[in-house]
Amino acid sequence: MRQFSNEQLIRKAKEITKLHESPFEVKIGEVGCALISQKGNLYLGVSIHACCGVGFCAEHSAIASMVLKQEYKIKKIVAVCGDGTILPPCGRCREFMYEIDEKNYDTEVILDKDRVTRLKNLLPEPWQKKF
Repeated sequence: MRQFSNEQLIRKAKEITKLHESPFEVKIGEVGCALISQKGNLYLGVSIHACCGVGFCAEHSAIASMVLKQEYKIKKIVAVCGDGTILPPCGRCREFMYEIDEKNYDTEVILDKDRVTRLKNLLPEPWQKKF
């Protein structure tokens, strides 16, 4: 199983950010995401932000790529803007990761090259558990 350092994952996510704007002001690839599955596989994704609100975050794209390979557990994840700014996952992405597999509660989320936290620290009260 190949190991990836935080810096390598950050670089992989930044490398795929290629901002493209459509004539309809859709921003494609503004944010890139790199994740390592529990099996050690690398998955990448980019954001698509449409003016009508029907886009998705880079994390969703990377997770969809992982799910296509019938993997559901995320070991480590990072989202990066084209300028290199590392973004914590939004609330929607946090809940999405948890709902894909409840064991993702222990996913390592890179917040900076030397700062990592677990999803459970960012999502202390999963919405789904309330219902």
